[in-house]
Amino acid sequence: MVFPDVLLTAALSILLVLALCGALALVILSLRKPADVPLAAAGSLVVVCLLIVSVSPLNVPLLVGLGIALLGTALAILGGSPVTRRVLEIATHGRVEEGDNGGILLRAPSIAAGSEGAVREVLRGGTTIGYLERIAVALGIISGFPEAIAVVVALKGIGRFSELAAAEARERFIIGTLASLVWACIVAALVRLAIW
Repeated sequence: MVFPDVLLTAALSILLVLALCGALALVILSLRKPADVPLAAAGSLVVVCLLIVSVSPLNVPLLVGLGIALLGTALAILGGSPVTRRVLEIATHGRVEEGDNGGILLRAPSIAAGSEGAVREVLRGGTTIGYLERIAVALGIISGFPEAIAVVVALKGIGRFSELAAAEARERFIIGTLASLVWACIVAALVRLAIW
């Protein structure tokens, strides 16, 4: 009964590639302005694919596995940005303004009632750091080195420690890091299960 196994593997591989392509396209649509419907659809595709590869063993051919790895890595890296931004927007109810350099704008408390305090941007470069952290985490998990997550979190925490004095900065740092890492880990786990 080798024939049905080959057909099942081929069908599941094609389904996985198409689902990853669809999720990547939906995520790319949401890069500028995160929208609920495309992100929910992309997340649903990823979860369904993760469930499929969890219960059915795939023995994908090398070239198909390479394609799945490339698609999954791109999805983990690019998808984390709109997902994280949307999660942060939901968590803060849209009250925290984003800065020009990928950080958040904080107003210093004013002494006189009715006067505005000085505005400063903290957690600058957060978008770029998020892309880098997702690259490291996704490649670490796919290559069988999940300890990369601990290295990334430690480096990020040490690098941002001095900027975490304000409650808004701490909240954004924790929520953003967790949302970004969870997305990257789920997509990378999907790829890892599919190709190994």
